[in-house]
Amino acid sequence: MVDEGRPLFLQIAESVEDSIIDGTLSEQEQAPSTNELAAFHRINPATAAKGIAMLTDKGVLVKRRGIGMFVANGARELLLTERRSAFADRYLDPLLDEARKLGLGPDDLARLLAERAQTTTTKGTSR
Repeated sequence: MVDEGRPLFLQIAESVEDSIIDGTLSEQEQAPSTNELAAFHRINPATAAKGIAMLTDKGVLVKRRGIGMFVANGARELLLTERRSAFADRYLDPLLDEARKLGLGPDDLARLLAERAQTTTTKGTSR
């Protein structure tokens, strides 16, 4: 999990987000504690707490006093919306810019995408 180029607290937050998105952590389910995350990842509890605080600030996790942190209602949809937007910014916008330069329209892009998807499916791999 450790990506030397990114702060650990962001990696912790993303790891919890991934668990929510893939369904490992459901809404209203208790999230791992700061101490559990720190022990599992062998990091300082303050670092784990910073990642958890970030998720709390975003409304992904809610604190139940004396019990712990829980996945908020609507957290999965919030994260999916956020990630879809980031995906579009990171991948689709540059793709569309390059397509315009090459004179490719939406139908051309759809055809290319379908061809590539078919190619990777027949190879048994995904890109």
